[in-house]
Amino acid sequence: MRLGINLGYWGVGMDRDNLEVAKEADRLGYEVCWAAEAYGSDAPTVLSWVAAHTERIDVGSGIFQIPARAPAMTAMTAATLDALSGGRFRLGLGVSGPQVSEGWYGVKFDKPLARTREYVEIIRKAMARERLTHEGEHWTLPLPGGPGKPIKLTVHPERERIPLYIAAIGPKNLEQTGEIADGALLVLFAPEHAETTTLGPVRAGREKAGKTLEGFDVCPTVPMAVGEDVSALADMFRPYTALYVGGMGSRKQNFYNRLAQRMGYEQEAAEIQEKYLAGEKEAAGAAVPEQLIDSTTLLGPVDRIADRMRAYAEAGVGTLSLAPAGFSLEERIAALRAGVEALERSGTA
Repeated sequence: MRLGINLGYWGVGMDRDNLEVAKEADRLGYEVCWAAEAYGSDAPTVLSWVAAHTERIDVGSGIFQIPARAPAMTAMTAATLDALSGGRFRLGLGVSGPQVSEGWYGVKFDKPLARTREYVEIIRKAMARERLTHEGEHWTLPLPGGPGKPIKLTVHPERERIPLYIAAIGPKNLEQTGEIADGALLVLFAPEHAETTTLGPVRAGREKAGKTLEGFDVCPTVPMAVGEDVSALADMFRPYTALYVGGMGSRKQNFYNRLAQRMGYEQEAAEIQEKYLAGEKEAAGAAVPEQLIDSTTLLGPVDRIADRMRAYAEAGVGTLSLAPAGFSLEERIAALRAGVEALERSGTA
């Protein structure tokens, strides 16, 4: 198992520290540094900045939002980032959610699985420098009846096949991800529930493509906090878990809420969502079971974190991307170093 670092969103007051965290992760031997986007900072700009200040660590989009860009534009961006970084780019994609897709980008959130499949097909074709043609439900290239003609990428990518990940939560999305991608980007991943919530559907998708899980990168982002008082550390992540389970999406469509339900927290997930959507965010955080937090984070002394890392490795995780807690640079750097120490003690490196 390898370690990654997830910087999250840029532009929230820790930008200079984020760069230092990325540089330290590079020095410590972390495999990949991910950056996110929603409706603030964009991931490609951040990744190019990080790549310019690091030497070895991969840079990955966690994620590029599918409604934000035409697939050919994403192929161009991927090829450019891979060239600028010397072959260190990983392409993570996701459909985002209905509120962002329709409210921010003006793109209808419909048939996300079919849209993702077509998007990946077009990117693969463009990156292979084939003349770009596609006839699908969501994209037709070139547009019929006009001056457009099949063209191909003018630059030669550093790598024709850049590692492609998809952010997946639901069973159908996970199955398709196993079929068409090289890895899955996950959140709220609990090793104890890995087979039923994640690996079973992914394996089914791999089998559809005539493949096994060998070489497929299961890559969860896992919040981490080091200390002696596990309950106090868990309390730090109550707002984070409540946001996902209660506030990421609408009452009718929250993929993370459904995930919590599949892990056995049906009543708790309903209560968290009810309180969160009513504006009672503190109460929603208080309603999050400590066990849910503990099973989806890395908490406690280094030896306890090492034990949990073994559980992640045994569950099939290939890249464990850490999201260290702490508002100071010193705290986050200390957590990075503790992560390396824990991995070495776990014996899973």
